[in-house]
Amino acid sequence: MKKQLKTLLAVALSAALVSPVLAADKIALVVKSLGNGFFDAANQGAQEAAKELKNVEVIYTGPAKATAEGQIEIVNSLIAQKVSAIVISANDPDALAPSLKRAMERGIKVISFDSGVRKDGRMMQLNASSNALIGEKLVTMTQDAIGNTGEVAILSATAQATNQNIWIEEAKKVLAQPAYKGLKLVSVVYGDDQTDKSYREAQGLFKSYPNLKAIIAPTTVGVAAAAKAVQDEKMVGKIYVTGLGLPSEMAGHVKSGAVKSFAIWNPIDFGYAAVMAASQFVSGKVTGKPGEVVSLGRVGSVTLDANSEAPMAKPFTYDASNVEKFAKFF
Repeated sequence: MKKQLKTLLAVALSAALVSPVLAADKIALVVKSLGNGFFDAANQGAQEAAKELKNVEVIYTGPAKATAEGQIEIVNSLIAQKVSAIVISANDPDALAPSLKRAMERGIKVISFDSGVRKDGRMMQLNASSNALIGEKLVTMTQDAIGNTGEVAILSATAQATNQNIWIEEAKKVLAQPAYKGLKLVSVVYGDDQTDKSYREAQGLFKSYPNLKAIIAPTTVGVAAAAKAVQDEKMVGKIYVTGLGLPSEMAGHVKSGAVKSFAIWNPIDFGYAAVMAASQFVSGKVTGKPGEVVSLGRVGSVTLDANSEAPMAKPFTYDASNVEKFAKFF
Protein backbone atom coordinates (compact mmCIF):
# COMPACT_ATOMS: atom_id res chain seq x y z
CA MET A 1 0.00 0.00 0.00
CA LYS A 2 2.80 2.39 0.97
CA LYS A 3 4.69 1.45 -2.17
CA GLN A 4 1.60 2.17 -4.32
CA LEU A 5 1.10 5.51 -2.55
CA LYS A 6 4.73 6.49 -3.16
CA THR A 7 4.38 5.58 -6.83
CA LEU A 8 1.20 7.62 -7.20
CA LEU A 9 2.82 10.63 -5.50
CA ALA A 10 5.84 10.35 -7.75
CA VAL A 11 3.66 10.23 -10.87
CA ALA A 12 1.59 13.19 -9.65
CA LEU A 13 4.69 15.22 -8.87
CA SER A 14 6.23 14.43 -12.23
CA ALA A 15 3.03 15.42 -14.02
CA ALA A 16 2.86 18.66 -12.09
CA LEU A 17 6.40 19.56 -13.06
CA VAL A 18 5.82 19.05 -16.77
CA SER A 19 2.16 20.01 -17.03
CA PRO A 20 1.77 23.03 -19.34
CA VAL A 21 -1.49 24.10 -17.67
CA LEU A 22 0.49 25.19 -14.62
CA ALA A 23 2.78 27.44 -16.67
CA ALA A 24 1.76 31.07 -17.08
CA ASP A 25 1.01 32.34 -20.57
CA LYS A 26 3.80 34.72 -21.58
CA ILE A 27 2.55 37.84 -23.33
CA ALA A 28 5.28 40.12 -24.65
CA LEU A 29 4.57 43.86 -24.74
CA VAL A 30 6.91 45.19 -27.44
CA VAL A 31 7.00 48.99 -27.50
CA LYS A 32 8.55 51.46 -29.94
CA SER A 33 11.40 52.26 -27.58
CA LEU A 34 12.26 51.91 -23.91
CA GLY A 35 12.42 54.99 -21.73
CA ASN A 36 9.26 56.46 -23.29
CA GLY A 37 6.88 57.64 -20.53
CA PHE A 38 3.78 56.73 -22.52
CA PHE A 39 4.87 53.09 -22.86
CA ASP A 40 6.09 52.91 -19.27
CA ALA A 41 2.55 53.88 -18.25
CA ALA A 42 1.12 51.32 -20.68
CA ASN A 43 3.27 48.70 -18.99
CA GLN A 44 1.67 49.58 -15.64
CA GLY A 45 -1.70 48.71 -17.13
CA ALA A 46 -0.34 45.57 -18.76
CA GLN A 47 1.01 44.33 -15.42
CA GLU A 48 -2.36 45.13 -13.83
CA ALA A 49 -4.09 42.98 -16.44
CA ALA A 50 -1.62 40.14 -15.83
CA LYS A 51 -2.32 40.24 -12.12
CA GLU A 52 -6.07 40.21 -12.75
CA LEU A 53 -5.82 37.31 -15.20
CA LYS A 54 -3.58 35.38 -12.74
CA ASN A 55 -2.11 32.95 -15.28
CA VAL A 56 -0.33 35.58 -17.40
CA GLU A 57 3.23 36.91 -17.28
CA VAL A 58 3.90 40.14 -19.19
CA ILE A 59 7.36 40.61 -20.70
CA TYR A 60 7.96 44.34 -21.24
CA THR A 61 10.53 44.98 -23.94
CA GLY A 62 11.53 47.26 -26.80
CA PRO A 63 14.61 48.63 -28.58
CA ALA A 64 16.73 51.46 -27.18
CA LYS A 65 15.82 53.59 -30.20
CA ALA A 66 12.57 53.59 -32.19
CA THR A 67 13.67 51.49 -35.17
CA ALA A 68 12.03 48.64 -37.05
CA GLU A 69 15.33 46.74 -37.06
CA GLY A 70 15.46 46.80 -33.27
CA GLN A 71 11.90 45.51 -32.99
CA ILE A 72 12.49 42.76 -35.56
CA GLU A 73 15.45 41.49 -33.53
CA ILE A 74 13.26 41.40 -30.41
CA VAL A 75 10.41 39.62 -32.23
CA ASN A 76 12.80 36.93 -33.49
CA SER A 77 14.03 36.41 -29.93
CA LEU A 78 10.46 36.11 -28.65
CA ILE A 79 9.68 33.51 -31.32
CA ALA A 80 12.64 31.47 -30.05
CA GLN A 81 11.31 31.84 -26.49
CA LYS A 82 7.93 30.50 -27.66
CA VAL A 83 5.87 33.20 -25.99
CA SER A 84 2.09 32.84 -26.11
CA ALA A 85 1.39 36.26 -27.60
CA ILE A 86 3.10 39.40 -28.86
CA VAL A 87 1.48 42.79 -28.35
CA ILE A 88 3.37 45.39 -30.38
CA SER A 89 3.37 49.09 -31.23
CA ALA A 90 5.14 49.11 -34.57
CA ASN A 91 7.87 51.45 -35.75
CA ASP A 92 7.17 50.33 -39.33
CA PRO A 93 3.97 48.54 -40.43
CA ASP A 94 5.53 46.75 -43.39
CA ALA A 95 9.04 45.90 -42.19
CA LEU A 96 7.71 44.05 -39.14
CA ALA A 97 5.06 42.01 -40.96
CA PRO A 98 7.30 39.11 -42.16
CA SER A 99 8.74 38.33 -38.71
CA LEU A 100 5.32 38.65 -37.08
CA LYS A 101 3.86 36.30 -39.72
CA ARG A 102 6.51 33.75 -38.75
CA ALA A 103 5.44 34.18 -35.15
CA MET A 104 1.81 33.44 -36.04
CA GLU A 105 2.84 30.42 -38.10
CA ARG A 106 4.38 29.05 -34.90
CA GLY A 107 1.15 29.52 -32.99
CA ILE A 108 1.99 32.86 -31.35
CA LYS A 109 -0.95 35.27 -31.21
CA VAL A 110 -0.04 38.73 -32.52
CA ILE A 111 -1.91 41.90 -31.57
CA SER A 112 -0.80 45.37 -32.59
CA PHE A 113 -1.82 48.40 -30.58
CA ASP A 114 -1.13 52.12 -30.78
CA SER A 115 0.89 52.06 -34.04
CA GLY A 116 -0.40 49.26 -36.22
CA VAL A 117 1.13 46.45 -38.26
CA ARG A 118 0.11 45.57 -41.81
CA LYS A 119 -3.01 43.42 -41.73
CA ASP A 120 -1.26 40.18 -42.70
CA GLY A 121 1.19 40.62 -39.81
CA ARG A 122 -1.32 40.68 -36.94
CA MET A 123 -4.68 39.28 -35.83
CA MET A 124 -6.09 42.49 -34.34
CA GLN A 125 -5.21 46.18 -34.17
CA LEU A 126 -6.34 48.06 -31.06
CA ASN A 127 -6.43 51.77 -31.80
CA ALA A 128 -6.28 54.29 -29.00
CA SER A 129 -9.24 56.12 -30.44
CA SER A 130 -11.00 56.83 -33.69
CA ASN A 131 -8.44 58.22 -36.15
CA ALA A 132 -10.91 60.83 -37.39
CA LEU A 133 -11.58 62.05 -33.85
CA ILE A 134 -7.87 62.34 -33.11
CA GLY A 135 -7.24 64.34 -36.28
CA GLU A 136 -10.11 66.67 -35.43
CA LYS A 137 -8.92 67.07 -31.83
CA LEU A 138 -5.41 68.08 -32.96
CA VAL A 139 -6.83 70.82 -35.16
CA THR A 140 -9.46 72.14 -32.74
CA MET A 141 -6.87 72.43 -29.95
CA THR A 142 -4.66 74.39 -32.34
CA GLN A 143 -7.50 76.73 -33.22
CA ASP A 144 -8.31 77.19 -29.54
CA ALA A 145 -4.68 78.20 -28.93
CA ILE A 146 -4.01 80.60 -31.81
CA GLY A 147 -7.41 81.56 -33.21
CA ASN A 148 -8.65 81.16 -36.77
CA THR A 149 -5.53 82.23 -38.69
CA GLY A 150 -1.82 81.46 -38.70
CA GLU A 151 0.96 79.19 -39.91
CA VAL A 152 1.05 75.71 -38.39
CA ALA A 153 3.66 72.94 -38.53
CA ILE A 154 3.54 69.28 -37.51
CA LEU A 155 6.34 67.54 -35.58
CA SER A 156 5.80 63.79 -35.84
CA ALA A 157 7.68 60.66 -34.73
CA THR A 158 9.19 58.48 -37.47
CA ALA A 159 8.17 58.93 -41.10
CA GLN A 160 6.97 55.29 -41.11
CA ALA A 161 4.92 55.38 -37.87
CA THR A 162 1.50 54.06 -38.86
CA ASN A 163 -0.60 55.90 -36.32
CA GLN A 164 1.24 59.21 -36.71
CA ASN A 165 0.75 59.20 -40.48
CA ILE A 166 -2.94 58.35 -40.23
CA TRP A 167 -3.55 61.11 -37.67
CA ILE A 168 -1.66 63.62 -39.81
CA GLU A 169 -3.80 62.73 -42.83
CA GLU A 170 -6.96 63.09 -40.75
CA ALA A 171 -5.75 66.47 -39.45
CA LYS A 172 -5.09 67.59 -43.04
CA LYS A 173 -8.67 66.66 -43.96
CA VAL A 174 -9.95 68.83 -41.10
CA LEU A 175 -7.65 71.71 -42.08
CA ALA A 176 -9.09 71.54 -45.60
CA GLN A 177 -12.58 72.32 -44.27
CA PRO A 178 -13.90 75.91 -44.68
CA ALA A 179 -14.04 76.46 -40.91
CA TYR A 180 -10.24 76.11 -40.71
CA LYS A 181 -9.20 77.79 -43.97
CA GLY A 182 -7.19 80.41 -42.06
CA LEU A 183 -4.85 77.79 -40.60
CA LYS A 184 -2.00 77.10 -43.04
CA LEU A 185 0.05 73.92 -42.70
CA VAL A 186 3.58 74.90 -43.77
CA SER A 187 5.66 71.83 -42.89
CA VAL A 188 5.71 68.28 -41.50
CA VAL A 189 8.99 67.24 -39.84
CA TYR A 190 10.10 64.10 -37.99
CA GLY A 191 11.90 63.77 -34.67
CA ASP A 192 12.03 59.95 -34.73
CA ASP A 193 10.58 59.86 -31.19
CA GLN A 194 13.95 61.04 -29.88
CA THR A 195 13.95 64.00 -27.50
CA ASP A 196 17.11 65.65 -28.82
CA LYS A 197 16.19 65.30 -32.49
CA SER A 198 12.61 66.48 -31.87
CA TYR A 199 14.02 69.50 -30.01
CA ARG A 200 16.31 70.35 -32.94
CA GLU A 201 13.49 69.90 -35.45
CA ALA A 202 11.38 72.38 -33.47
CA GLN A 203 14.24 74.87 -33.47
CA GLY A 204 14.55 74.39 -37.23
CA LEU A 205 10.88 75.24 -37.65
CA PHE A 206 11.35 78.49 -35.71
CA LYS A 207 14.13 79.56 -38.11
CA SER A 208 12.46 78.38 -41.31
CA TYR A 209 9.06 79.89 -40.55
CA PRO A 210 9.38 83.20 -38.67
CA ASN A 211 5.58 83.65 -38.77
CA LEU A 212 4.89 80.22 -37.27
CA LYS A 213 2.15 80.27 -34.64
CA ALA A 214 1.73 76.64 -33.63
CA ILE A 215 3.41 73.24 -33.60
CA ILE A 216 1.21 70.15 -33.53
CA ALA A 217 3.03 67.08 -32.21
CA PRO A 218 0.97 63.84 -32.21
CA THR A 219 3.71 62.09 -30.19
CA THR A 220 4.44 62.28 -26.47
CA VAL A 221 8.17 62.69 -27.05
CA GLY A 222 7.77 65.39 -29.71
CA VAL A 223 5.18 67.50 -27.92
CA ALA A 224 7.30 67.80 -24.75
CA ALA A 225 10.48 68.51 -26.74
CA ALA A 226 8.76 71.19 -28.83
CA ALA A 227 7.30 72.86 -25.74
CA LYS A 228 10.75 72.94 -24.13
CA ALA A 229 12.20 74.49 -27.29
CA VAL A 230 9.53 77.20 -27.21
CA GLN A 231 10.44 78.01 -23.61
CA ASP A 232 14.20 77.93 -24.17
CA GLU A 233 13.97 80.16 -27.25
CA LYS A 234 11.81 82.68 -25.34
CA MET A 235 8.87 82.20 -27.72
CA VAL A 236 6.13 81.61 -25.14
CA GLY A 237 3.10 83.57 -26.29
CA LYS A 238 4.34 83.73 -29.88
CA ILE A 239 4.30 80.02 -30.70
CA TYR A 240 1.99 77.52 -29.02
CA VAL A 241 2.48 73.77 -28.88
CA THR A 242 -0.28 71.17 -28.77
CA GLY A 243 -0.65 67.49 -29.54
CA LEU A 244 -0.65 64.19 -27.69
CA GLY A 245 1.25 64.19 -24.40
CA LEU A 246 1.50 62.79 -20.88
CA PRO A 247 0.18 64.98 -18.04
CA SER A 248 3.28 64.25 -15.92
CA GLU A 249 5.54 65.54 -18.71
CA MET A 250 3.31 68.41 -19.83
CA ALA A 251 2.17 70.02 -16.56
CA GLY A 252 5.19 72.32 -16.44
CA HIS A 253 4.73 73.38 -20.05
CA VAL A 254 1.08 74.21 -19.43
CA LYS A 255 2.13 76.27 -16.41
CA SER A 256 4.78 78.11 -18.48
CA GLY A 257 2.21 79.09 -21.10
CA ALA A 258 3.91 77.25 -23.97
CA VAL A 259 0.96 74.85 -24.08
CA LYS A 260 -2.70 75.79 -23.62
CA SER A 261 -4.10 72.30 -24.00
CA PHE A 262 -3.12 68.83 -25.18
CA ALA A 263 -4.82 65.45 -25.39
CA ILE A 264 -4.14 61.78 -24.73
CA TRP A 265 -6.03 58.64 -23.86
CA ASN A 266 -5.08 56.91 -20.67
CA PRO A 267 -1.96 54.86 -21.51
CA ILE A 268 -2.46 52.74 -18.40
CA ASP A 269 -5.86 51.69 -19.73
CA PHE A 270 -4.32 51.19 -23.19
CA GLY A 271 -1.72 48.69 -21.97
CA TYR A 272 -4.31 46.98 -19.80
CA ALA A 273 -6.78 46.67 -22.69
CA ALA A 274 -4.14 45.38 -25.12
CA VAL A 275 -3.08 42.56 -22.79
CA MET A 276 -6.70 41.71 -22.04
CA ALA A 277 -7.35 41.46 -25.78
CA ALA A 278 -4.28 39.27 -26.27
CA SER A 279 -5.45 36.90 -23.52
CA GLN A 280 -8.73 36.44 -25.41
CA PHE A 281 -6.76 35.25 -28.44
CA VAL A 282 -4.51 32.97 -26.37
CA SER A 283 -7.54 31.32 -24.76
CA GLY A 284 -9.19 30.84 -28.16
CA LYS A 285 -12.25 32.93 -27.30
CA VAL A 286 -11.65 35.12 -30.35
CA THR A 287 -9.74 34.63 -33.60
CA GLY A 288 -9.70 38.09 -35.14
CA LYS A 289 -12.66 37.76 -37.50
CA PRO A 290 -14.56 40.95 -38.37
CA GLY A 291 -17.62 41.34 -36.16
CA GLU A 292 -16.14 39.48 -33.18
CA VAL A 293 -16.57 41.13 -29.79
CA VAL A 294 -13.34 41.32 -27.78
CA SER A 295 -13.50 41.84 -24.02
CA LEU A 296 -11.11 44.45 -22.61
CA GLY A 297 -11.83 43.77 -18.94
CA ARG A 298 -12.74 46.88 -16.92
CA VAL A 299 -12.29 49.05 -20.03
CA GLY A 300 -15.30 47.39 -21.67
CA SER A 301 -15.48 45.56 -24.98
CA VAL A 302 -14.94 46.37 -28.66
CA THR A 303 -16.21 44.98 -31.95
CA LEU A 304 -13.71 44.28 -34.72
CA ASP A 305 -14.35 46.05 -38.01
CA ALA A 306 -13.70 44.74 -41.53
CA ASN A 307 -9.95 45.19 -41.03
CA SER A 308 -10.01 43.51 -37.60
CA GLU A 309 -9.42 46.88 -35.93
CA ALA A 310 -11.22 48.58 -33.04
CA PRO A 311 -10.90 51.89 -31.15
CA MET A 312 -10.50 51.88 -27.35
CA ALA A 313 -11.80 55.34 -26.39
CA LYS A 314 -12.08 59.03 -27.31
CA PRO A 315 -9.06 61.30 -26.66
CA PHE A 316 -9.32 63.39 -23.49
CA THR A 317 -8.29 67.06 -23.26
CA TYR A 318 -5.93 68.29 -20.54
CA ASP A 319 -5.36 71.95 -19.66
CA ALA A 320 -4.62 74.19 -16.68
CA SER A 321 -7.88 73.11 -15.02
CA ASN A 322 -6.99 69.41 -14.71
CA VAL A 323 -3.40 68.64 -15.72
CA GLU A 324 -1.95 68.73 -12.19
CA LYS A 325 -4.52 66.20 -11.00
CA PHE A 326 -3.70 63.70 -13.76
CA ALA A 327 0.05 64.33 -13.59
CA LYS A 328 0.04 62.38 -10.32
CA PHE A 329 -1.02 59.24 -12.18
CA PHE A 330 0.86 59.23 -15.51
